[in-house]
Amino acid sequence: MLSIVIFLPLAAAASLALPGIGRAPARVATWIWIAATAADLVLVVVMWAGYRGGIAYETRLRWMPSVGAGYHVGVDGLSLPLIAMTALLFLLCAVYSLRETRRPRAYAALFLFLQTVCLGLFAALDLLLFFVFFDLSIVGMYFVIVGWGHGDRARSGLKFFLYTFLGSLALLLGFIGLYLAAEPHTFDLADLAASPPPAGALVLLAVGIGLAVKTPVVPVHTWLPPAHTDAPAAGSAILAGVLLKMGTYGFARIAMPLLPGPWQAYAWPIIVVGVVSVLYGALVALAQTNLKRLVAYTSVNHMGYIVLALGAAGLAGGHAQAKELAVSGAVTQMVSHGLVTGALFLITGVLWDRAGSYEIGKYGGIAGRAPVLTGLMAVAVFASLGLPGLSGFIAEFQIFTGVIGAGAVVAGALSVVGILITAALLLRVLQHAFLGRPAGPGPPEPAGPDPAGPGRREPVDHGPRAPGDRVAGLRPHGLTGLVTDARPHELAAIAPLLVLSLVIGIAPRWLLDLIEPAAQAVVTLVGR
Repeated sequence: MLSIVIFLPLAAAASLALPGIGRAPARVATWIWIAATAADLVLVVVMWAGYRGGIAYETRLRWMPSVGAGYHVGVDGLSLPLIAMTALLFLLCAVYSLRETRRPRAYAALFLFLQTVCLGLFAALDLLLFFVFFDLSIVGMYFVIVGWGHGDRARSGLKFFLYTFLGSLALLLGFIGLYLAAEPHTFDLADLAASPPPAGALVLLAVGIGLAVKTPVVPVHTWLPPAHTDAPAAGSAILAGVLLKMGTYGFARIAMPLLPGPWQAYAWPIIVVGVVSVLYGALVALAQTNLKRLVAYTSVNHMGYIVLALGAAGLAGGHAQAKELAVSGAVTQMVSHGLVTGALFLITGVLWDRAGSYEIGKYGGIAGRAPVLTGLMAVAVFASLGLPGLSGFIAEFQIFTGVIGAGAVVAGALSVVGILITAALLLRVLQHAFLGRPAGPGPPEPAGPDPAGPGRREPVDHGPRAPGDRVAGLRPHGLTGLVTDARPHELAAIAPLLVLSLVIGIAPRWLLDLIEPAAQAVVTLVGR
C-alpha cells in the first residue's frame, strides 16, 4: 500500500499528458489533481489506522545490488505523521488552486510530481533512495517558483536551486562516507542503524551541511526569504510546510542514529546553531515590512527550535526521558509548523490575489471588509506564537521541557525569548493590517464584470512593489478597499489546517502515541 501512496500522484501527473485530457477544459486538470490527492490522503488515513508500531508497510526490492542500494520504504512514528501532513497539505493546495488559470495542467502535474517526491523521501529507508528524492524536490520547486511565481522569480528560483543543490552535493559526500565506513558496504538505513559505521566528524559535517541548508538554519538560510516571497502561494505553503522538514527529518532519521558518537561529541555546537536560528529568525522577522518575508523568517525561527531539541537529545548525561520529550517535541513541531505556516502562506496569497502587494503598511482595517479571513489569520497567528489550545504550544512545551531537562538550561531559557519576539511581530501584523483603522479611503471598486473572467489570478497592477513603495494615488492602507473576504475554495483550503492545529492543541494524545515510541528509539540509538 505504501508504494501506491507514493506513486499514485505521479501516475495522476502522467495522466494529464494523455491526448483526451489535453483537449479537455483547463479546469479538468485541477479536478484530477484534487481527486488524486484526496485518494492519496484516504490511503494514508487507512495506513495510520492499521499501524501497530515498528517499521510497517515495508517494501524491500533490489535496485543496485552491486553497491548495496535498494528500493526500501516503510513507515514508523517518525515518518507517518509527516506523510499524513504532506498528503493533507498537497490536497488543500490543490483546492486552493481551483482558480489557477496560468497553464493549469503543467501546474497540477508539477505539484503531483512534487507530492510523490516528498512522500518518497519520508518513506525512504535507503540512503541513496533518500538522496534521489531529496534532489528531485529541488528540481520540482525550482520550476514552481520560476514558472508561476512573481517579482524577481528567475533570480529567486536560481538562488534557491544553487543553494540547495550545493547542500545536496555535501549530503551525497556524507552518504558516501557512511557507505565506505560500513562493513559490509551498504546504503540501507536499517542495516546501518543496527551496526553504526565508525564514521567521524567530517561525515557528520557533510551530512549536517546538506540537511542544514534544506532546513534552513543560520547562516545557510539566505535562499529562503526570496524564494518564499516570489513563489506562488501554494508553492510557498509546500516549501515551508513540507520541503523544509526534509532537513530536520534527515537529522532525526539519518544523522542521529547513524552517527551517534559524533552527534554526542558535537551536541553543543548543534544546540548553539539552533538557538542562533531561533533568535536571529525572530529578530529579523520583527524588522520586516513585507508580510511574506516576515512569515519566511518565522520559519527560520521555528526550525531553530527543532534543531535545538535534536541537539539536546545528544547531550551526555541528562535524563533520558527529557531527551525523548525533546525529540517528540521536535517531530510535533514539524507537523505543527507545516499546518500553521501552510495556512499563513495561503492567507498571504489571498492578499496578493486581491491587491497585488505583501506590504503590511498598505493595509489596515481588513477585518471590516473580510471578517472570515481575519478570523483565519488570528487563529494562525496564535497557533504560530504557541498559544495554549493550539498545536504550537504542545510542540514548544515539549521542546523547552526536554531541552532544559537534558541539561541545556541556558539554551532553553534564551530560546524562550524567541517566543516573546514572535508574539510581538505577529500581533503587530494582526493589529496593523487586519484590526487597525484605515488611514484613508481605499481605491474605488472596479465597475462591471472582471474583464479577465472569474478565474483571474493575476493581481491588479498598482505599479512598483518594492519595500516601502506607495501605490500611486492611494493613501496608506488604501489597498484594503480591494480586499474581499475568503472565497469558498480558499476557506476550504485554509480552515482544515487550523482546525487540525486546534485538535492537536486540545487532544494531542492520538498524535503523541504515534511519535513517542519512535522518539524513544532515536534517543536509545544516539545513546549507544
